[in-house]
Amino acid sequence: MTANWAAFTEVEPDLARTAEERFGAFTHHVLATLRKDGSPRTTGLEVRFLNGELWLGMMPDSLKALDLRRDPRFALQANPGEGQSMGGGDVRIAGRAFEVEDPKQKAAYGEEVEPPEPFHLFRTELTEVVRTYVEDDKYLVVQIWQPGMPLRTIKRT
Repeated sequence: MTANWAAFTEVEPDLARTAEERFGAFTHHVLATLRKDGSPRTTGLEVRFLNGELWLGMMPDSLKALDLRRDPRFALQANPGEGQSMGGGDVRIAGRAFEVEDPKQKAAYGEEVEPPEPFHLFRTELTEVVRTYVEDDKYLVVQIWQPGMPLRTIKRT
């Protein structure tokens, strides 16, 4: 089961807002894709939350774009920032990314974001959003959301 960003935001607005803030704090994040042989590949990436979707834009024929065309599964890690503070916690998103083929949809994104041309554009469907943070300098808190499931919160000392 998957959900787009708008569906996630509707059921978990606080976690969605926190995730958007974490990704908005820095420009570059880490994307994990799968190579032809199934091994992981990590690369830097800029992301956009726009019109109820989480978008992944990439340079033409980049290895990460070719990976996603072959196997749409991905994991995305928000840039943790400098030092060890990780304000807002650690946020990870997993799902599937599908290349946008519709010229009108791609042009609308291009008008809004103004990426270098040409570019690949992928729309995402989420399978999991995870936030990990420290509460009161005492507890490690992990929030896990998956489509169709209630938000789970695990607290450890």
